[in-house]
Amino acid sequence: MTETADTDARWPGVSVVVPVLDEEAHLRAAVSTVLGQDYPGDLEVVLALGPSRDRTDEIAAELAAADDRVRLVPNPSGATGAGLNLALAASRHEVVVRLDAHALIPDDYVQVAVETLRRTGADNVGGLMAAEGVTDFQRAVAAAMTSPFGVGQASFHTGGEEGPALTVYLGAFRREVLDRLGGYDESFLRAQDWELNHRIRSSGGVVWFTPRLTVSYRPRSSLRALARQYRDYGRWRRVVMREHEGTASLRYLAPPVAVVVVTVGTVVGLAGWRPALLAPAAYAAGVIVASAIAGSGLPPRSRAWLPLVLATMHGAWGVGFLTSPRALRAPP
Repeated sequence: MTETADTDARWPGVSVVVPVLDEEAHLRAAVSTVLGQDYPGDLEVVLALGPSRDRTDEIAAELAAADDRVRLVPNPSGATGAGLNLALAASRHEVVVRLDAHALIPDDYVQVAVETLRRTGADNVGGLMAAEGVTDFQRAVAAAMTSPFGVGQASFHTGGEEGPALTVYLGAFRREVLDRLGGYDESFLRAQDWELNHRIRSSGGVVWFTPRLTVSYRPRSSLRALARQYRDYGRWRRVVMREHEGTASLRYLAPPVAVVVVTVGTVVGLAGWRPALLAPAAYAAGVIVASAIAGSGLPPRSRAWLPLVLATMHGAWGVGFLTSPRALRAPP
């Protein structure tokens, strides 16, 4: 057997699928980290282009003209699930890596993903969402997103040992699994990854976490944007729980419970029964202690932001969960 044939047999072709919308600031860097992979097998990048309002499409066209490994497909709705399925349909290889257009990956990411798929027999492997801030506010958000008090014990946020997981960040899949399950559920405008991983596990497959796979993630840049993000997380997590019975967990129920307890305690306490104020006081004390722990080593301004960031994440998630309308899902 020739060396080329041996390389092809050992390293399957990989299709990297990326939904893209209004990513002028990040797309070029994200695609560059994919094209710069130290991977011996064939590699392609399929960008599903939504109706962007900036120069995203122009940049994507430049990337495709400069490297024939970059392919473009239109995604008229701009929805993430639809874009992923369109990119998947246009892709060619047996391993599919799902990325976002603002994600940055190390140059061994694809090789580690393929090695882990083979070694474990898993259907999907993924790793850490490595939140990294640039501004003082973003650094506070990054600290909150890697703190158990901020996001619970999810391994893709806080790390941990390699092994089976409920879900992982983004992921690398065996194409046959995605084909068998019908890809992403396009009626989920958020939480598509969690919902797909649930279906993988329900069908007898394995979702595998490894800390060797790390994706750099830039947190939201304002408190308002962070609140919208976590409100949507809470809304769509409730949709997942309605669709798939038995998926409730303490991690997902804690924010809405906290919102109810703090709100009721505050209202009842201010109405005259002072002991009820112990509830909001206890929550505030917990936020302050958690901020001191999570903020160790941060600049002073980031530490000052941290209590408000944590409270916003919890409150927005909880309110989103409690107010999630049954009509939230898009038509199938």
